[in-house]
Amino acid sequence: GVHAVLNHENTARVRYASGGQSYPNPLPYDQVSFDNKVRHVGDRVAVVAADTIEIAEEAVGLIDVTYEVLPAVFDELEAISGDAPVIHDEDDMDGAHDAARNIVHHMDAEVGDVEAGFAKADHVFEKTYRVHQVQQVPIEPHIAIAYLDSDERLVIRTSTQVPFHVRRMVAPLLGLPVKDIRVIKPRIGGGFGAKQEMLIEDVVGHLALVTGHPVRLELNREEEFMSSRTRHPQTITYKTGVNNDGVLVSQSMRLIGNTGAYGTHALTVQQVSGLRGLSSYNCPNKRFDCDVAYTNIPVPGAYRGYGAPQALFALESHMEDIANELGMDALEFKRLNWTTVGDPLDIATRLGEGASDMEVVPVITSSGLEECVAQGERAIGWHRRSDPTWIAPPDRPHIRRGIGFAMCMHGTAIPGLDMGAASIKINDDGSFNLLIGATDLGTGADTVLAQMAAEVLGVPLNDIVVYAADTDMTPFDVGAYASSTTYVSGMAVKKAAEEAHRQITERAALMLDLDSPGEVELADRKAWAADGRSVGLDEIALHSLHQDQQHQIMATASYVSPESPPPYAAQFAEIEVDIETGQVTVKALVMAVDCGVPINPVTSAGQVEGGMIQALGYGHCEEMAYDEAGRMVNARLGPYKIYRADEMPRIEAYLVQTMEKSGPFGAKAIAEIPKDGVAPAIRSAIGNATGVWIDAIPFTPERVWRALTAG
Repeated sequence: GVHAVLNHENTARVRYASGGQSYPNPLPYDQVSFDNKVRHVGDRVAVVAADTIEIAEEAVGLIDVTYEVLPAVFDELEAISGDAPVIHDEDDMDGAHDAARNIVHHMDAEVGDVEAGFAKADHVFEKTYRVHQVQQVPIEPHIAIAYLDSDERLVIRTSTQVPFHVRRMVAPLLGLPVKDIRVIKPRIGGGFGAKQEMLIEDVVGHLALVTGHPVRLELNREEEFMSSRTRHPQTITYKTGVNNDGVLVSQSMRLIGNTGAYGTHALTVQQVSGLRGLSSYNCPNKRFDCDVAYTNIPVPGAYRGYGAPQALFALESHMEDIANELGMDALEFKRLNWTTVGDPLDIATRLGEGASDMEVVPVITSSGLEECVAQGERAIGWHRRSDPTWIAPPDRPHIRRGIGFAMCMHGTAIPGLDMGAASIKINDDGSFNLLIGATDLGTGADTVLAQMAAEVLGVPLNDIVVYAADTDMTPFDVGAYASSTTYVSGMAVKKAAEEAHRQITERAALMLDLDSPGEVELADRKAWAADGRSVGLDEIALHSLHQDQQHQIMATASYVSPESPPPYAAQFAEIEVDIETGQVTVKALVMAVDCGVPINPVTSAGQVEGGMIQALGYGHCEEMAYDEAGRMVNARLGPYKIYRADEMPRIEAYLVQTMEKSGPFGAKAIAEIPKDGVAPAIRSAIGNATGVWIDAIPFTPERVWRALTAG
């Protein structure tokens, strides 16, 4: 039968922000578990717990809800116009910039004097670009299981990127102390930012406490589209002053973001858009001006790339448009202005990236961009884009072909703020247990982190047994976001392994009767002296546990990075356009990435390939479409249109190695940058093929056809 029905009348009204971010969560606190106002189709109204899905669905159908239909607004520009319905008019609203005008956040930051720069520039160009709403579409939707263990503690097994954040955030909603909650992240099937959220864990927690029974909640695909999280739509206007020689003088970026019904990630996503949108190119005068709007669309949140794909579509498009106006080659114009080693990232401190007290202007310490461009040009056949007979093949008069380019620059972790920790201990047989809070979403993070430990300790990978992402058993980690796992969690693992290495070599020196641990090297499961004598790690473990000067060889380490070294990439796309129908066919995607030293080249290349395909859907065909009432009309995998395996273009990923001294073994990020360049590279290729430049995505046949017929 039915065990519980929860709604706003019988659930505590505790304000929270659902984004899985470091403490304290950024404002606004504009959500409660259940409210008496529905702000988007897919918002919570009530939940039923029953013995079977069939009984629960029947019970939901019997709930009689009386709705007062309110006017709605879906577009970010309309929402802040002053004439739109107010999305959040509740008295206990906490932390919005101007809720009466639907403005959840306002940001402005300036380096230099932008207006003076415009006055001095030989040319000033201004243009507006729009990016749309898409969903992460992890193959595994959100799912959580909650139950009370034998000690009456609440256990939540959940498909999450942020188990430690979830535990902290769900506790006040359930009225429990943190010590009475355990969150476990099992093997999961993708997240891409949608699971950097405390999304359904409060619901299963409430129901487990009320019923005393285990509770399982899994979103279906329609619910994943309409009740989960998405990417923020944005309207971005660039204004840029340039001298006759092509050097940038001044640049402003005006951004209107759409955060939907709630402000989760509204501040930080748009903040990253400003950072990425004003850091790729050197310019002495820069300004970021941003308003983030509440609307009645399903809620945007974190999505792989986190504000950078939107910004870089607009920025790369704008830079190409400027080059066209100046009569310059777009790649050479970008090369003239792009950042490189030694250049400051001065807008970062103005925007408050990372810890709020970080005032030192970061400087770029590694870049392989030039080699990335050279590698990509060779692989894509860049020379063909200037061949008229290749662009317009005589035997196919309705086809035009083009090749496009986009430069990408991202970030690595959040400096001075997010922390990872790791513990490692030796077992009797010389193997090791590695305990990490880091969260593997299917990316291979457990493998990469174990590789680092194995490298330090001189053992094969299968001698490292990984335990991950259990708030009771593993050390703290912020989780999987901000391209931080290899760089931050990896450095914690490396430091812990180095301390274990120190203890092992001390013990080996004692056993081998050496004067100093510095005379010992670890390799092949043994500790070696210079004279060839050795002692096995299993012998060292047993000696330390059972014989002389006994102690457990183990170590714990934490790491917070003071830096965020940018990875760079060159993205190329080859396309065909049917000028009669507007159909764009993407024939090839090539990306060369500088991620420092790739710890695992196979998984790194997989990140690039998968990211490009995900970005291809974003730029080419994916789009959340709504009817007049705000109901999504394509909330299934078929009509929503993600790329299938049999539809993929040729994909090539190249890793350009540089040495990033601040990273573990020279590594920096790779996971998110593949999302940044595909859309602008396709736009560039369409322009190369047709001479038409389109300022919004996706590049659907209708949009391209309209642009072609408009000339």
